[in-house]
Amino acid sequence: MNPLISASQLREALAAGQKPVLLDVRWVLGRDDGAQSYAAGHIPGAVFVDLEKELSSAPGEHTGRHPLPLPADFEAAARSWGINAESHVVVYDNSGALAAARAWWLLRHAGFDAVQVLDGGLAAWSDAGGELALGYQQPAAGTVSLSWGRMPVVEFDELDALEGTLIDSRATARYLGIEEPVDPVAGHIPGALNRPTTDNLDAQMRFRNPEVLHDSFLKLDAQRSGSAAYCGSGITAAHQVLAAASAGIELALYPGSWSEYCSYTDAPVATSDEKHRR
Repeated sequence: MNPLISASQLREALAAGQKPVLLDVRWVLGRDDGAQSYAAGHIPGAVFVDLEKELSSAPGEHTGRHPLPLPADFEAAARSWGINAESHVVVYDNSGALAAARAWWLLRHAGFDAVQVLDGGLAAWSDAGGELALGYQQPAAGTVSLSWGRMPVVEFDELDALEGTLIDSRATARYLGIEEPVDPVAGHIPGALNRPTTDNLDAQMRFRNPEVLHDSFLKLDAQRSGSAAYCGSGITAAHQVLAAASAGIELALYPGSWSEYCSYTDAPVATSDEKHRR
């Protein structure tokens, strides 16, 4: 299944009587108004998903800022969204899929493959003539049974043995250590190459053509087995995994990402801009 679906394709599916489970993952780092934004206008039938509470677990000393949820908790959340074994799920946000990609990745990681991300998100839906609904949607509980560990993952103690390319998905200034607005240490994991997730999107906040994305990843040798992506806390790195998947390339995710890595005081940190991009 193509990991992306266009607004026109979604409208056609709805017009044909199909009833996908629509998940609205409205989230921006440092803000807590996602639910309010959802209530002020969402795709009819969409359910609000709280990234902080349902797509993450409580952080610990060496977990990063957004640890993966516990499998049982995630299954319970998926059921509360109305997902059944035969469901088709479409996830969206209003930030270029930077948050929606997390839900996509987690569902895939939990063995649920019939999930797509709405390319362009809420803006694309509106541009295609889609109507918006107000308030909150409470679906009937689903019965889906999920597994875990279906997507490739890299952990902290495996980084030194990584055989592929390690992609740092943060803004270049953070990668270089010029600025660090969130985490206590600036810089990047030694050997990582910088490719911000914003490189995945065009001016309309839609994913670039798969061929363009494919060529971009090839420049980093990211097609090599064992390649992986990280970001600040594992959220936007999922966007990198999603973009690569749309281009036919498999990337592993480092869930803890930089916020976990830099919590180890003896972990080496690089700040040089030498060969930081290709």
